[in-house]
Amino acid sequence: MSKGTVVLAYSGGLDTSCILVWLKEEGYDVITYLANIGQVEDFDAAKKKAESLGAKKVFIEDLRAEFVEEFIWPSVQASAIYEDRYLLGTSVARPCIARRQIQIARQEGAQYVSHGATGKGNDQIRFELTCYALYPEVQIIAPWRIPEFYNRFVGRKDLMEYAEKHGIPVPVTPKAPWSMDANLMHISYESGILENPKSHAPADLYLMTKNPEDAPNSPDVLEIEFKKGVPIKVTHVKEGKSKDTPLDIFSYLNEMGGRHGVGRIDIVENRFIGMKSRGIYETPGGTILYHAHLDIETFTMDREVRRIKQGLGVKFAEMLYNGFWYSPECEFVRHCIDKSQESVEGKVQLSVFKGQVYILGRESPKSLYNEELVSMDVQGDYDPCDASGFIKINAVRFVSWGVPHC
Repeated sequence: MSKGTVVLAYSGGLDTSCILVWLKEEGYDVITYLANIGQVEDFDAAKKKAESLGAKKVFIEDLRAEFVEEFIWPSVQASAIYEDRYLLGTSVARPCIARRQIQIARQEGAQYVSHGATGKGNDQIRFELTCYALYPEVQIIAPWRIPEFYNRFVGRKDLMEYAEKHGIPVPVTPKAPWSMDANLMHISYESGILENPKSHAPADLYLMTKNPEDAPNSPDVLEIEFKKGVPIKVTHVKEGKSKDTPLDIFSYLNEMGGRHGVGRIDIVENRFIGMKSRGIYETPGGTILYHAHLDIETFTMDREVRRIKQGLGVKFAEMLYNGFWYSPECEFVRHCIDKSQESVEGKVQLSVFKGQVYILGRESPKSLYNEELVSMDVQGDYDPCDASGFIKINAVRFVSWGVPHC
């Protein structure tokens, strides 16, 4: 007698293939689900593998367009960046993946969902909070938190032996000495030899970006057009090539950024569960958009509104990192940020070159920049005496706190 149906977030790799067979051993009917969010993957091979291992059904879902429009674009609007450096490529993908997993579970009448996230990482929280928010009655099977599972599979050697015993195809090429997670937004690398924070990343680790030293010796100049804080068109200024759909825009920016080695970072970050971890990230298109959006936002947004919006962006980044995308507070913050973007419209020209993004110029029908007012050569409507009053008011405020020591 079956214990019920479980929808497994499946990658086709060793871990989730072993989990598939283990779930069947435990008495569950298993439906596998693989999300296409822009990673390089042989989806047909993964589907055949899951079927051969006894999956009741296999879903391969192309989520790339909705990933960009519904998850990456709000992050661009927010200028979302965690701990000043991380553009949240893994974090932003998880609610997109888990949402579709829950839709399949409801559609198929499954009582359970399962994933292969480690018990030490953030992803278990991101997946599970999304699942509970969208399907409160669901039961979650997290093998790497079940003692019977993690005591049985202490390391990769145990998984390999289990795979050979149960006819699970095993990788024929040596595994890289680190783990990797890829999607349209970025590639992340961690664990293995990277756990020593002093160790330099090997030169062959990076897959999405060229080494800036080997990048072209002339820049590519791009023009990105924004409306309501999201890009609606990107144009290569010299070649005249343009892209105007969200997926095409982001893919093209990845291509241009990757060509010039843009978006590499090596950081130690604070995981939500209470430990520091070292991560290396490549986010070429996201890095270009971060700089371009920041520029057009400053050009078109009121100073005080932007000050509040900056604080909301930091809060949003923390909630996104911690897995709170579907929380009421995150929905509220997203709504506020979206409102702040109503006038963020215009074009930014920039160059990408040798690992860097250089802003060259900008224009907007909603610009708050007054060239005549700011000019040092034209008096305009500005009375220099106004500055005198401004200085005196602030000087009095400073002194009220006590005269500082020289």
